[in-house]
This record gives sequence, C-alpha cells and structure tokens, in this order.
Amino acid sequence: MTSTLSIKKDLQIKTKSAYSIIDANPINRPIGVFDSGIGGLTVVKEIFRQLPHEEVVYFGDTGRFPYGIRSSEVIRRFARQNINFLLEQNVKMVVVACNTASAHALDYVKQIYNIPIIGVIEPGAKAASAATSNKRIGVIGTEGTIASGSYTRALHKINPRFKVFGMACPLFVSLAEAGYIDKKATYLIAEEYLAPLKKKDIDTLVLGCTHYPPLKKTIGKVMGRKVRLIDSADETAKAVKNTLSEMGLASKRKSTPYHKYFVSDTPDRLETISKHFLDKVVKEAVKIDITAY
Repeated sequence: MTSTLSIKKDLQIKTKSAYSIIDANPINRPIGVFDSGIGGLTVVKEIFRQLPHEEVVYFGDTGRFPYGIRSSEVIRRFARQNINFLLEQNVKMVVVACNTASAHALDYVKQIYNIPIIGVIEPGAKAASAATSNKRIGVIGTEGTIASGSYTRALHKINPRFKVFGMACPLFVSLAEAGYIDKKATYLIAEEYLAPLKKKDIDTLVLGCTHYPPLKKTIGKVMGRKVRLIDSADETAKAVKNTLSEMGLASKRKSTPYHKYFVSDTPDRLETISKHFLDKVVKEAVKIDITAY
C-alpha cells in the first residue's frame, strides 16, 4: 500500500520531456476519465454511484472515434495526449474507460506517468474469474477489442484453464447511442449475435465494451438467468474506489462535487446521447483541441 505522503511526492508527473509539478494536496482533486467517444460515460455513471463525493473530469475523443481502426502506435499517442490534457485539469488518477486503449496503451502509459492509471479490462477479467463455476467465459465487445484478444490474455493470466469465447457485437454501440434499449429490434439483433455463445455452455459473460451496460437487461434476457453478466463499467468503478482507499486518496468532500465534460468534436452529440449513459443530460460539454497536447 502506498501512503498519501508518497503519492503527494510522486505526483510530479513524469513526461518524456519534463516534469510538471501538480498540486501537493491530491485528496480533493478530480478523477480523470477518458474514452474514444461517449461510451465511457457508463464508467462515470458508476463512479457517481459508488463514489458520490468524488469530482470527475471526462474527456471523450469524439473527433478521433473509433480507436479500433487505428494502429497500436497511434492509439498510444492518442492515450498520451488524452492523459496530458487530464493532468492539466489537475486530476489525481486516470481511468482509461476504453477497451481498445486499455488493450493497446495501458501498459505503455503506466510506464510514463507517476499517477494511478486504471483500465477497464483487468477489473472485468477479475470479476469474471471470480464469478465462473465451469470456467467457460464469454466476452462480447467491438471487433477491435475481440480481435486484440485482450480479455483472453487477462483471463488466462489468472487461470490458464479458462475457456474464453469472444464475440464481436458492433451494432450494440449504435443501438445504445440511439437509445434503442428496450426495442424489439434490439432483442432480435442480440439473439442473433449471442446465439453462438449460448451454444458454448458459458456461465459468465463479460460486457467488454463501455457502450454495452445500457443493453444489459436485453442481453441478460437473451442469455438467460444461468449466465452471470459482468459489467466492466461497474467493476472498473469498484477498482477506482479500492485504489483511492488503499492510497489514501479518497475525497473527504462534503459539498456537492462539480463535474466537467470535454470532447474533441461535436459537444452537442455528447449532450444528446448522455441521457442514455448517465441517466441525465450533460449541457456543459466543452470542445477542445486535443492535438495541442
């Protein structure tokens, strides 16, 4: 366990070119969260629920979405720019609320910055490993996440005997953003996507995309009660809570926290879609030039 004093000292953030000295008292500084787009708001929603006294600064890289079509080199550069921006917002930790960035850039950025950084893959994999009884685990996500094999590697690192079955469900992203949560069409698409996984006798299914939690009810209905759903947004928020507690960085704020939202393009889109992911409408999203970082 790292002490608060140690963290205060370490929060001289190391970059390739220089050191930027950050506020010496990190306790009430915000949590930084970034995603390639809007889906990371599901992680923010869980942070709000589990850590109601914490402030959040969210950045959605909507101008460069999706990350899944990019090379690892480009994704790492994007992740670094995103983190540099969040550090300018004086954050005390960073949550990489993007499966693609977690798969391709998490280890890289952890070597660069002396600040707690959490991705979405490891928390989901740990929860799935604890939930499964028959060691047969399904993972659904975007084509990029499934092709990366990131969840398979994370699960096999925990237990090489796990049987992991991945399935790309790209249409789920558009359905969630459009608010097609309880529609018949969504159920039919989910049935078609998930049919192969139902034949694999899995007892645990990881929602390996931050866009998917709004569709959890439909996915659960298709898979049946015998399959445990692992919400990576929920598990990531738990990991954030545990990390802050262990490091002595949990906020002791009694006043209402103030949250900030930034995007690299189309702030009105975040404002429109946020109600499907946050259960509230964000009206104060600010567009920034992320390439300047």
